[in-house]
Amino acid sequence: MLSTTSETRNTMLTIIITAHREEKTVGRAIEAFLAQALPQDYELIVVCPDDETASVVATYARQNDRIKHLRDHGKGKPAALNLALCSAAGELVVLSDGDVHIGEGAVSTLLVAFRDPQVGAASGRPLSLSPRDTILGYWSHLLVDAGAHRRRTLRADRGGFLECSGYLYAFRRSLVDNVPEDALAEDGLISYLIWKQGFRTVYAPDAVVYVKYPTTYHDWMAQKIRSMGGYAQPYMEGSPGRRSFRSEAIQGAWSAIKYPHDLRELWWTLLLFVARVHAWLRVWWDVSWRKKPFAE
Repeated sequence: MLSTTSETRNTMLTIIITAHREEKTVGRAIEAFLAQALPQDYELIVVCPDDETASVVATYARQNDRIKHLRDHGKGKPAALNLALCSAAGELVVLSDGDVHIGEGAVSTLLVAFRDPQVGAASGRPLSLSPRDTILGYWSHLLVDAGAHRRRTLRADRGGFLECSGYLYAFRRSLVDNVPEDALAEDGLISYLIWKQGFRTVYAPDAVVYVKYPTTYHDWMAQKIRSMGGYAQPYMEGSPGRRSFRSEAIQGAWSAIKYPHDLRELWWTLLLFVARVHAWLRVWWDVSWRKKPFAE
């Protein structure tokens, strides 16, 4: 495992966890960070609007005065992030969610990237905890392995722009003041804003974060409309990482076809193509046409 430099260890670090009705998982998210080799000078801020999650955070805060709770107004993740960024004292910020947990050494691996003063943001790698023997679980593995991981690896190898994963990434606090509260893909937008200032966004695949993905088609569709729809918003105009149905079909179809292990998974892959078409149609209808708000 890579170790952080003395310079990085002396840099104040702010860890921000955004959560919403995640009282059953936020404790594990906090503990996964506390188990890391953190710099001596750090703070951990958990932002959530609900009493149940706040109660769990309060228990940890009583045991560790570096843990803080901020109550947001339930207006969505960008608003929660803005609240936390206003309070963040760190020169470097690590962002994650209350329903995931990071792997061993993830923070150190992210921070090593900032040895390079031209690096503005570093992305971790999501891994699916969902069972591969169900159709939605299989989709999650395909999309994070043959999709996001492959895309970020290719762009990193070429030294090009890559968007960070909202499940785990880090950036220089001085480069981000706030995020538009109606942004649907705040991770992609933050990555783009940093890149526009002349800084690099890099990939740290050994900084792993474990994620459980939706188990119903309704929840899967809602998640995809948000993540894909963010790239259809005007904020992302000009981003090298901007996604579209056309770019997805051209760049991702062949790697998806090669991903299955058997005929059942091949059939599920073909069904995923249909589902992605459905999702892009919903993006066009809900985001581009209706301008539907998606506050959480």
